[in-house]
Amino acid sequence: MDSRRLTVLGRIAVVACLPYLTLKLLWVLGFDVGVVDTHRIGRAAWFAANLFTFLLDAVAAVVAHTLARPGGRRAPAWLLAFPLWMASGLLVPLVTGVVGGSVAGLLTGRPNPMAAGDFLAPWVCGVVYGGFLVEGVTLLGAFAVYAHQRWGGLLRRPVEALPDTGSRALQRIFLVPAAVLLAVLGGVHVLWGAGSTLGVPAGDAGGGTVLSAASDWSQGLLSLAGAAGLLLLVLPRPVPRLPVRVPLALAWTGSASAFACGGCLWLGRAVADGLSPGAPAVSGGLPGLVGALELCAGVVVLCAGGFTLGELTAGVRGNVPGRMIVEPSGTRTST
Repeated sequence: MDSRRLTVLGRIAVVACLPYLTLKLLWVLGFDVGVVDTHRIGRAAWFAANLFTFLLDAVAAVVAHTLARPGGRRAPAWLLAFPLWMASGLLVPLVTGVVGGSVAGLLTGRPNPMAAGDFLAPWVCGVVYGGFLVEGVTLLGAFAVYAHQRWGGLLRRPVEALPDTGSRALQRIFLVPAAVLLAVLGGVHVLWGAGSTLGVPAGDAGGGTVLSAASDWSQGLLSLAGAAGLLLLVLPRPVPRLPVRVPLALAWTGSASAFACGGCLWLGRAVADGLSPGAPAVSGGLPGLVGALELCAGVVVLCAGGFTLGELTAGVRGNVPGRMIVEPSGTRTST
């Protein structure tokens, strides 16, 4: 039953990527389908941005196809973990921000920027974000099924019984400050979503929309959830019987959203601003600092997760042909 569900979800995710990939490919080839204002962005920047995002979604389609294949469980864990972490960080805040902002606009009567049609035709936003919604649900749903098939024993284990890997004490030194930083940054995003202009340059203070407010709320709450998940993983004493999958999902999604939709977006703008004088300027003031710190926090969590994944997989290989069993006390035995 799980294998059949995984196959269906993976195939739907691949199909959901096709409209976006087709549109991006047309734009890369010079066909301005659905573009109202072709002079807003320079052709070089437009080509580079569309080629990069085309490649990102193509990777997502390949990963979804790999998850749906019977041999997907034999794929190297690191080969799937990083793209799926990035996909979680891009799709979850994007979908929740767009859906939340659209609903808020309908309830409050505030204008929705996607319906303005001043840069892209409204139907383009419907195709793109509708595809992202289906892709996010099916791709991440397929990964959840896949993870429980491949690492179900670890995910169902209580946090107090996590294997004491060799670098866990060192990781705690870095992950606790990273969690505190994520919590602070999440609180700042929540303040911005509530209408505060704390640290925002005067020229940008009046440019908020219903979508930007919803995006800040989404980013802030995800960062706060990520901070809570990290602390529960490295300091499990308050809830020792909590299954690993709960704090791991929080830490995974929260850190990924801070890195992908926060830090990487800031870095992309900074690079574009440095290479092209006519590109949109990188955010200044507190927003710029928040973006840089989100990038740093994401890198710390990514490195710690990579070390842990490597140690766990090496530990399993080291116990073959026997099995590694981790008792509730945390001691290891082999059979």
